[in-house]
Amino acid sequence: MTVRKKVEEKEAPPVEEGLVPIFVMGERYMVPESLTIQKALEYAGYQLIRGCGCRGGVCGACSTVFRMPDSYRVEVGLACQTVVRPGMYLAMLPFFPANRAISDIESMKGTGGEVASLYPEIFKCIGCNLCTQSCPMDIDVMHYMAQAIRGDVSGVAETSFDCIACGLCVARCPAEEVQYHVGMLCRRLHARHLVPESAHLAEQVDNVAGGRFEKTLQELMKTGDKDLRKLYKERVMEPDIAADDWAPEDSSKL
Repeated sequence: MTVRKKVEEKEAPPVEEGLVPIFVMGERYMVPESLTIQKALEYAGYQLIRGCGCRGGVCGACSTVFRMPDSYRVEVGLACQTVVRPGMYLAMLPFFPANRAISDIESMKGTGGEVASLYPEIFKCIGCNLCTQSCPMDIDVMHYMAQAIRGDVSGVAETSFDCIACGLCVARCPAEEVQYHVGMLCRRLHARHLVPESAHLAEQVDNVAGGRFEKTLQELMKTGDKDLRKLYKERVMEPDIAADDWAPEDSSKL
């Protein structure tokens, strides 16, 4: 995440109960103890100009490195979900310069050997588990790297499914692996080559290409804002728990 200090200085907040000191790039600020790092930066007068993403912990763009007083440990986290602590000394990382192998998914077959040829460094894994300990999404990163070593592409795809590509695992890896790129490659290979084709999806694609929904689309495009809002509010929602063959009573638009 990239931050920039405003040119005009923000008036220093009064030192009061509930404020804690943090250090941003060497400068001390007093911020409310309940804030995340991201909100604390704004409170201190910084502008978030790049990489502030979702603010909810699922985009992976606000990777942060910090240390605490009297501690030798360098800790990591996402600025959008890590709450400030007294004495926290932090720095923002704009991105991780991790190597991403060039591949043509269409010409590949989805084998473990292909993954290994593109990322041979997976075999350097020493099983330290720092990647898993660094993951803000609680993914067992070391496990899916072991699956990659075994050639289990589908296993990697499933285990790494919640990866947000923040790069914190890469920052801590002594074997210099690029775990999140390996996971992304396996998910793409799994979806393109290893998952059976969906018959009903292919049918719907043909329906769209054949113009089945063209008339309905044209009608919607001519509908006024008031009527569109009414249609939206009256739409039939699929229940949270529904049978596989569930369908609304009016299926004319399906």
